[in-house]
Amino acid sequence: MMLDEGEASDNDLIGRARSGDRVAFGELVERHYGFVHRVAWRWCGSRTDAEDIAQEVCVRLGRAIRDYRGGSAFTTWLYAMTLNAARDMQRKTARETAKTAAYGAHALVAVDIEPVAEDPADRLWAAVRQLPDKQRDAVLLVYGEGLSHGAAAEAMAIAETTVSWHIHEAKKRLKQLMRSAGEE
Repeated sequence: MMLDEGEASDNDLIGRARSGDRVAFGELVERHYGFVHRVAWRWCGSRTDAEDIAQEVCVRLGRAIRDYRGGSAFTTWLYAMTLNAARDMQRKTARETAKTAAYGAHALVAVDIEPVAEDPADRLWAAVRQLPDKQRDAVLLVYGEGLSHGAAAEAMAIAETTVSWHIHEAKKRLKQLMRSAGEE
C-alpha cells in the first residue's frame, strides 16, 4: 500500500494505538476493514456473516492491539485473527443449530442465502468453502489473497510444506467438486 505524503504508516498507527490513541486505532481499522471483510467473505460466502466476522475482528483488535509485537506483518496477524473469528462463528452457529434441533424447536428462521452463483469464479469460491478448514484456509490465503506459501504458513501457524500439501489436496478435491457440479 502506497502512503500519501503525511499519512502515517501502519507501524506508527499501531504504536500510537497501543498507547491508547483512539484516533490512530480508528485509522488502522478503517485502513484494514476492507481487507478483513474480504477475507471473511471468501471464508464464509455470506455478506451478512462476513460483516459480523469483520466487526468481531475489530472488537478483538481493540482488545489485542497492545499484544501485537510486530514479529510478523500486521496483515498476517489480521489474517489469523480473521480466520479464528470465522471459525468461532461457525462453531457458535453449529452449537445453536444443535441446540435448536435438540429442543425440537420448529420456528421459521430468516436465512442469509446468497444469490445463486452465475459467475465461474463465484462457483469456484463456493466450492472452496466446501473444503476442509485447513485446505480452505490455504487456498484462501494463497489464491484469494496472493500470499506466498511461506506467508500463508506463518498466518496459519504451520510449516510451509504443510501449506503446499493442503494446496495440493485442495486442488484434487476442487477438481472433483467442480466435476460433480458439471463445471470442469
